Amino acid sequence: MPEYQGWQHEGYWQWDRRAFPGHPVWHSFCPLLACLHGSGFLLNSLPACASCLPAPAPDLPAPAAGPPAFPASPPVLAAYWHPPPAPARTRFCPHCWLPAHPAPACTACCLHPCLPAALPPHAFWTCLPALLHPQVGTLRGTGRTRQVRPPRQLHSCCYEALLLDEERGRLFVGAQNHLLSLALDDISQRGRKIYWPAPVEWREECNWAGKDITAECMNFVKILHPYNRTHLYACGTGAFHPVCAFIEAGQHAEEPVFKLDPHHTEDGKGKSPYDPRHTAASVLVGEELYSGVATDLMGRDFTIFRSLGRRPSIRTEQHDSRWLNEPKFVAVFLVPESEDPDDDKIYFFFRETAVERQQGLGKTSFARIGQICRNDMGGQRSLVNKWTTFLKARLVCAVPGPDGADTHFDELRDVFLLQTRDKRNPLIYAIFSTSSSVFQGSAVCVYTMADIRRAFLGPFAHKEGPNYQWVSYQGRVPYPRPGMCPSKTFGTFGSTKDFPDEVIQFARHHPLMYNPVLPHGQRPLFLQATVPYTFTRIAVDRVTAADGHYDVLFIGTDVGTVLKVVSVPKESWHRMEPLLLEELQIFQVRIRVPHPTTWACSALLFPQHQLYAGSTTALAQLPLHRCGAYGKACAECCLARDPYCAWDGNNCTRYVPNTKRRFRRQDVRNGDPNVLCSEGELEPSRNPRRDTVPQKQLYGVEGSTVFLECIPKSLQAHILWTYQRTLNDPQREVQMDERVVRTERGVLLRSVQRSDAGLYLCHATEHGFTQPLLRLSLDEPQEVLGAAWCPRAWTHSGTQTWKGGMFGNTGELRGDRTCRDIAKVDEFPPDFQLPVLLAPLCFLEDENQISPVLIGSN
Repeated sequence: MPEYQGWQHEGYWQWDRRAFPGHPVWHSFCPLLACLHGSGFLLNSLPACASCLPAPAPDLPAPAAGPPAFPASPPVLAAYWHPPPAPARTRFCPHCWLPAHPAPACTACCLHPCLPAALPPHAFWTCLPALLHPQVGTLRGTGRTRQVRPPRQLHSCCYEALLLDEERGRLFVGAQNHLLSLALDDISQRGRKIYWPAPVEWREECNWAGKDITAECMNFVKILHPYNRTHLYACGTGAFHPVCAFIEAGQHAEEPVFKLDPHHTEDGKGKSPYDPRHTAASVLVGEELYSGVATDLMGRDFTIFRSLGRRPSIRTEQHDSRWLNEPKFVAVFLVPESEDPDDDKIYFFFRETAVERQQGLGKTSFARIGQICRNDMGGQRSLVNKWTTFLKARLVCAVPGPDGADTHFDELRDVFLLQTRDKRNPLIYAIFSTSSSVFQGSAVCVYTMADIRRAFLGPFAHKEGPNYQWVSYQGRVPYPRPGMCPSKTFGTFGSTKDFPDEVIQFARHHPLMYNPVLPHGQRPLFLQATVPYTFTRIAVDRVTAADGHYDVLFIGTDVGTVLKVVSVPKESWHRMEPLLLEELQIFQVRIRVPHPTTWACSALLFPQHQLYAGSTTALAQLPLHRCGAYGKACAECCLARDPYCAWDGNNCTRYVPNTKRRFRRQDVRNGDPNVLCSEGELEPSRNPRRDTVPQKQLYGVEGSTVFLECIPKSLQAHILWTYQRTLNDPQREVQMDERVVRTERGVLLRSVQRSDAGLYLCHATEHGFTQPLLRLSLDEPQEVLGAAWCPRAWTHSGTQTWKGGMFGNTGELRGDRTCRDIAKVDEFPPDFQLPVLLAPLCFLEDENQISPVLIGSN
């Protein structure tokens, strides 16, 4: 049997007629396209259902003259799936058949048998979603990932540099060829814009160098910092000619000033990367810019560079892999060491190819933290205009395993510095991903400055022995210790130029520390494994709740979602555990395209409780809390355990500390509704003023599949299903087996039987509290479900006529009860894409013989 050959076409699969000569091209669609990660899946074309099952491909009938005919009630018409490129344009929801909906669990929809026959063509296309009926039914739910359309959103390209200015009430944005000034309270309002393109001659040179003039030879603004009370400092790639400029922004929000003088720019080498695909990290301290960037066109000379200001420019040692080895800079922060500003240090976070890796294992990426002293002036005779206080240590984020076989997350993605009351001891939140192709996941680790300083005061790494292994240096360390800043602590040394030569030489050859920096708690705070996304950005907000202070994490992913996670004490405040509160879909990112849209959740938090997120195509603003989404009962609000929200006696609303309203109830640590809520407030069904438990009616087809969908609002809830034949029968728990399968979204009933009819009740159980969520009534399944609508009339040579129609039981299709031609549409609207499950079969009328066949293209 030849293999099916498939290619991508308009969001569904179209199989090549060349694989089966004599057969028409036919279509099939699987609502679980997002789940097809490997070969061996089956795309079934059934009159009632389309599902994904691991099964062998059946033999197809031999080609016949004209359109092929199949038995009147084919059990399965299938094609063995081989993984072609994934669809890049359209995905259809099998409930409403509208594009851009996430594919729910494996199920399908059919047209209602009683579709009006006299429906005009234009009304048919307009009313198509309303004419669908879930014969193999599911209930629409919010899903584990809630679709959120931010009320304020902008669309353009490459929102990579974001700067929050609370004094001016503005959000400054660096994009492709543009700088934007937006209002913090509403970014959708018309803001101010500066057009800052690269000069024509630079773009031409970029194009001559073999770069894409439309995608790369632009000015991508990468650096954006506040310089003083009236100006900003911005740098861009400038079509592979890095350029920087001062932006006049005024002192107050009322001043309509936002301009750049294109004739007063300066060289951006050492500040902005050449290539827009390269990363850069920088911080502006006073009038000095500290940046980690590639300083050459080819992206091979990476450096940590100080520019601007009155002190001389200083960089790392050039072309020395012990200092920097193919780094990817992530973040830079200033952290004071003491009350003396001369002790201030700049910390760089990056990942690089590890020099201490074992021989023969290939390249290994390690996460690093590097430090330099702000008052470093370089050496006098050695390391002239080079850093003399540069040290680096490994950042470890790993899950402990048996016998030391830890699972490491080495790909550092983003870092957020959470300020505390003590500015010298902020918390460092960092997100990582795995570099292994076998195990994929992302994690969040938390570090303290005490652990970081302890690593830099520990032993140095040193190569020695016959195999040049990296070991702890056991020799004498010169005084002053390398990495210490010249200050009042060392009275005899007023500058790094006064350091002895042995200190400079030791610093040159020993920049790496032997001991790594371990995370708080010796393990990740939060991790996600075997999920179809990777963490990309993180922002953290410390929230005051009724029972303490909690850190709320907003984690951006590469598929346009934001995870909202709260860290709560497990047994004591020294042992924390994460709770996933929400997963919000902010940006619509098409999955599995050759070059997926990358996005970044900006680390920006606003006192008015707003989060600003940027991607390569859009910029969004959304509130940090959506208390109304947790439900309409006190129990639901309490079980959410969101520190932003509390029950006020009537609704779940935002919690404001230090208010005089005593009846606001909140318990983030325990989330026990039995303690906080009165009996009448526990659930809406017990409150006569509120809605009762929702009830839904489902219809099934004997031998087909029914999906019972029930998704709790709380991501920590456990779902329990009970069943009763009639209202008078006792409820019993639904047992899972090969025919009854539990999924994340509900329960899948395979091969439905008449005995499955009855009432199904979905309960949510959490913290010992159980509440009903949904009541489903499944009617007694019918014997056979007929075919769906055929999209157009197709006339074949001879007496055979193809018609479109809608049927009930196929056993009734005899004589004058053949296909009703409900809508003769000669051609579709040019922008309409018909989901193929709406038309899997047509019927052949030939002297009262009715045979379903696959749709063909003539």
